[in-house]
Amino acid sequence: MRRGFFITFEGPDGSGKTTQLRRLATVLEKRGERVTMTRQPGGTNLGDRIRALLLDAQSEAIAARAEMALMFADRAQAIAEVIEPSLARGEIVLCDRFTDSTEAYQGGGRELGSEVVLTLHQAICGGLQPDLTLLLLPDLQTSLARARRRNDRSLYEQGKDESRFECQDDGFYQRVYAQYQTIAAREPVRVVTINGDLTIEQIHAAIVQTIEARLHDLRGA
Repeated sequence: MRRGFFITFEGPDGSGKTTQLRRLATVLEKRGERVTMTRQPGGTNLGDRIRALLLDAQSEAIAARAEMALMFADRAQAIAEVIEPSLARGEIVLCDRFTDSTEAYQGGGRELGSEVVLTLHQAICGGLQPDLTLLLLPDLQTSLARARRRNDRSLYEQGKDESRFECQDDGFYQRVYAQYQTIAAREPVRVVTINGDLTIEQIHAAIVQTIEARLHDLRGA
């Protein structure tokens, strides 16, 4: 059986990744593709518990390296339980965040550097890389405002405060944003960047066009 195709969605909080991932999944499923959707942190029972700890606004005292280690623990479980089995079945895997997020947030935002992140990725994830990464980079202040409104709504409607990262200062997010740009420049084939404050429909159209081209090249038809 032909191995599946691994696609990750990246970008700062509020960039619209999750919305675009779900829209793409709908398009692919209507075309008869077998699709697995997952997210990081989360996506497994263990991962959901790690996610609750990492995103909870009350978890303020997590050290930067402990935070990074938890991200990789979540990722290792997701690879073993969800990602690799789905790829082995020939499915398209759509993942909301992967190691690029750790490099951007912990490597850049927390200033731990890229080297330790990439070393851990090789050791813990076996070097597994996405076949394609869709990086959404809208205006930073616009995306942060959107993320904070979303978290306020979640707190009001569900009583969950997952705003631990959104509470970081502007300098943190400027470093995250810059690190994403560095990753995109370093890996221009894998990472396709969609810049600017485009509409949901414009971003979706650009993503579908990119996916169609990549799948055509992969399958030769």
